[in-house]
Amino acid sequence: MKKLLTILTACILLIVAGCSSSDGARSANAESSKSGEKTVVTFWHSMSGKPQEALDSIVKEFNSSQDKIQVNAEFQGTYEESLPKFHSVGGTKDAPTMIQVQEIGTMSMINSGNIEPIQKFIDAEKYDMSGLEENIINYYKVDDKFYSMPFNSSTPVMYYNKDAFKAAGLDPEKAPETFEEIEEASKKIVESNNKMKGFALQAYGWLFEELIANQGGLLMNNDNGRSDTPTEVAFGKNGKSIFEWVKRMTNDKTFANYGTNSDNMLSGFLAGDVAMFLQSSASSRDVIDNAPFKVGVAFLPHPKSEERQGVAIGGASLWMSKGKPEAEQKAAWEFMKYLQTPEVQAKWHVGTGYFAINPAAYDEKVVKDAYKEMPQLQVSVQQLQATKPSFATQGALMDMIPKERKIIESALESVYNGGEVDKSFNDAVEQINAAIKESNAARGK
Repeated sequence: MKKLLTILTACILLIVAGCSSSDGARSANAESSKSGEKTVVTFWHSMSGKPQEALDSIVKEFNSSQDKIQVNAEFQGTYEESLPKFHSVGGTKDAPTMIQVQEIGTMSMINSGNIEPIQKFIDAEKYDMSGLEENIINYYKVDDKFYSMPFNSSTPVMYYNKDAFKAAGLDPEKAPETFEEIEEASKKIVESNNKMKGFALQAYGWLFEELIANQGGLLMNNDNGRSDTPTEVAFGKNGKSIFEWVKRMTNDKTFANYGTNSDNMLSGFLAGDVAMFLQSSASSRDVIDNAPFKVGVAFLPHPKSEERQGVAIGGASLWMSKGKPEAEQKAAWEFMKYLQTPEVQAKWHVGTGYFAINPAAYDEKVVKDAYKEMPQLQVSVQQLQATKPSFATQGALMDMIPKERKIIESALESVYNGGEVDKSFNDAVEQINAAIKESNAARGK
């Protein structure tokens, strides 16, 4: 009997210990105010690979720099995986203090009602956001209000194989600037090496949106959702020009079809199977460091009939959870401000290829040294700073954009695999308009 009681007591203690561990994590900040221990900030993020290494290093340095705040960075999967997780716990004690959310999740987060706009903290201490990169804060300022803090920002660039250009008789220091110039360069590359394709475009909605913005086109009406909630698409001829472009290269057999798989496209480029492709500037370090040939980085292309307008911001921002203790929110705010400092942004930019949201970072020695060694890193910054501010380059706001991207990706894949441009494009427009209507109806619009 004594033995049985001993076992039961041990089990009870284990259960209590397990509950205490869970409850302790949730009440750590309440206890810290009594004991003088650090205030704990739970930070959900979606960084992996080199960006995660850089982020972990920055978090470690912040935690070591002071003795009042402990930031716990927790990987939550991709943006697409972490956002639903947040929505499932938003407004409860299980929500993180702060979360990194992809730029197209902006309206979804605002509409959730489970976030504390950072404008509250900006106003409380009259914090100056004007020193940040204009073309970055233009995206995240909604109705003249900051809901989140810009963090990892990127835009697409074109990567190209300089060795392949030279072998094809092309100038390796002069990248093609227009759709038509890419077509002509691709033909010469294939002629010089029948085992290599000229160009690849991942079937990715973000790249489609950026190519539209570079033409000065809108993704959706009502000024890209900036003046009112969108009611239909607005990309028209600008969007169709992209479908027609890849169709011409597919017919010429100069196009490399990797579908939606970015990893296969990157592997194909590094293996010498394709000479040019578009991808995020945040991939710069990985591409340049791993290529067995000289890599060129260039601005996003545009049709020759349109003038280059520039790029819209991609990447993610940091959001504050509503309902957290004041001390916890203030601690998260201190970390957000720390991430903006020139020294931290310089390290982030050089270690990943993401922009420095604080342009003062570009004057830091670590950045200047990196540009001497790897001048390609500077191209994306030059492209961003040459962007002409407009509703097109400010980017679209709508909570159904993730669905829009999936529709566009399926339509592009259809063309890549021999489908007709008109049907694929028109079907996509019809489906996106239906999705916009459905989204508006769900919110009583």
